[in-house]
Amino acid sequence: MRYTSDDQGILNNYAAEPAVYFAEYPSPEEQQSYALRGAVAILIVALTIFTAFAAS
Repeated sequence: MRYTSDDQGILNNYAAEPAVYFAEYPSPEEQQSYALRGAVAILIVALTIFTAFAAS
């Protein structure tokens, strides 16, 4: 664990930093999957809002 100490002996701990890496661009199959999931999510939200208005 990384730490520093001042003149009075008080410790100050630091978290270990994770390794940094670049994300990879999604493949066409992953892009289609994301688009389908987004469409399903929009449909669920729209149906929920429509149901709330219909019930009120």
